[in-house]
Amino acid sequence: MIALGSDHAGYDLKQVVMAHLKERGLAYKDYGTYGTERCDYPEFGQKAALAVASGECEKGIVCCGSGIGISIAANKVDGIRCVVCSEPYSAMMSRRHNDTNMLSMGSRIVGTELAKMILDCWLDGEFEGGRHGERVALFERIEQGETLGE
Repeated sequence: MIALGSDHAGYDLKQVVMAHLKERGLAYKDYGTYGTERCDYPEFGQKAALAVASGECEKGIVCCGSGIGISIAANKVDGIRCVVCSEPYSAMMSRRHNDTNMLSMGSRIVGTELAKMILDCWLDGEFEGGRHGERVALFERIEQGETLGE
């Protein structure tokens, strides 16, 4: 199951994401917003991120105007590694090297077809582990309040 979230600016891009997930046969749950009326992205970024962090959903995808604000909100939830992507290479590498569990895209930056390419690269990317796993473990230590290098 994939958690989805957006604000009003990302709503239309989220509809593209939902249609593409459906085409791929992937289940999702939409945590809002459910229209284009002005709203605040932190609420919906947090809702989707909490679903991922709790294990209710395996991954999450969030959208706002730039992709930045909603990703910051998602990344405030422990256990979330949300990447903002505007092109496919970063999406692929974020999965391979950083084991990202959420993807964020900006509707004012990414067009429909590019969004689908980004989404496919991110969904199909597999974590390589090894030295990258050691680095992901360092992220977790930071979340627990540890200062690295001491």
